[in-house]
Amino acid sequence: MASPIISPLRRVRPASIRPEPLQPGDNLRGAGLMTLSMIGFTCNDAVIKFVTQDMPLYQAITLRGAFVMLALILLASRTGGLRLRIPPAARAPMTLRLIGEVGSTLLFLNALQRMAIADLTAVMQSLPLVVMLGAALFFGETLGWRRILAVAVGMLGVLIILRPGSGTFGIWSLVALGAMLLVALRDLSTRRFGRDVSSATIAFYAAVLVTLTGLVFSLGQGWVLPDPVQIGLLLLSAAFLTVGYMCAVAAMRVGEIAAVTPFRYTSLLAAIVLGLVIFGEWPDRWTWIGSGLVVGAGIYTIWREAQLGRRR
Repeated sequence: MASPIISPLRRVRPASIRPEPLQPGDNLRGAGLMTLSMIGFTCNDAVIKFVTQDMPLYQAITLRGAFVMLALILLASRTGGLRLRIPPAARAPMTLRLIGEVGSTLLFLNALQRMAIADLTAVMQSLPLVVMLGAALFFGETLGWRRILAVAVGMLGVLIILRPGSGTFGIWSLVALGAMLLVALRDLSTRRFGRDVSSATIAFYAAVLVTLTGLVFSLGQGWVLPDPVQIGLLLLSAAFLTVGYMCAVAAMRVGEIAAVTPFRYTSLLAAIVLGLVIFGEWPDRWTWIGSGLVVGAGIYTIWREAQLGRRR
């Protein structure tokens, strides 16, 4: 079967290289896809947080991972995007990416069990700033004083959310920071892949290793017999995760990066709503203030990058 016009499973060019001119409505479609992606990821987080109230975390990771692998195999079988062979040049970045993927998943989900979903999501909103700083440090990308200042403001926002020295700060706040840094490692490593490695291949290897790691850790935690509701929720979680991934890739292929990327921050709004409705959580004023700084700094850096791009 031929690949659809928008398929996250095909090999594609880097997002900065467009094969054809932007069409009317592309940015709107890209924004919609990015919003749907963020809602999918956040709903996945909420479902896992809910399920692991009664099911051991690593059992949930293992079962969800198995469902995600099945979904990826079925999707790839229709589009031909899954190739298990990794070119020699891609093996080092793949190793780093898998370390970041597995480590961030374990730290994030452990923190998610103990932190309010909106607080944890707010910390993760600083990721684009950290990735930008990492690209400057490790890849030699130019970073002017304005964007360095924006990174500093974003990090200040994270500190306000976590409030070191207060009664709300603890080991899980540090775990959340560790998860964010490992996601940055994952994203920076992804930049080193060539066009001969498909998105489906990258996602499949990540799903396999996360699932196997969850299985190993679950042996020391024990398993419970899941009931039909829990199985259904884990299937729903896997569906949310798969849709989130597919829409995120498609969004960056449809619209301009500067127009689409700000809609990543809709995940914070989704986390606030889900936290209130499902868990009765409501962010305090410090989380609101810190989140405002993080989101504001992130949107400024996107705008600044767009301005610099027009001058080149």
